[in-house]
Amino acid sequence: MVTVLAWLAFAQVIAAAPLPATAITAAEIEATAARSIANKISDTEIRTVDAGGHHVGIGIVYREKGERLSAASSHDQVTEVYEILEGVGTIVTGGAIVNPQRRRNVTEVVAQMNGPGVAGNGIDGGLRRRLTKGDLVIIPAGTPHGFSDVEETLTILVVRIDPARVVALK
Repeated sequence: MVTVLAWLAFAQVIAAAPLPATAITAAEIEATAARSIANKISDTEIRTVDAGGHHVGIGIVYREKGERLSAASSHDQVTEVYEILEGVGTIVTGGAIVNPQRRRNVTEVVAQMNGPGVAGNGIDGGLRRRLTKGDLVIIPAGTPHGFSDVEETLTILVVRIDPARVVALK
């Protein structure tokens, strides 16, 4: 006969079981990047998973050669890590967003990728960094960011860390 205490102990063991690991293959990343480029989609989510108390998302960000900073954003609760897979561009981080508008959790990009925040027409001030293949940049939640100049088409692997779990799982 199973006692209530034994059942509770068993339930705690089950609840504490580690989450399964998630693998995203190079082929899946390459296929997503190719679709993003072919369809000129600036941001494509590959997967968002529960990583044990927070969500982690992986996606592709694409910026076409010649783009200038006409938009900037910051995400209230989601930190982004960019790895430049291909291309060359200048990112602006920090400063103040020009003509800031609250983004609500109603669009697919907001709900599925980077959560609520602010978007605007550019960045006043901020730090400019030229990024090339292999470079990484960590953009903390709340930090304005956008590309001021894309010299060569950028393909970026983005990792999104979502401790508040505002982004839906995929």
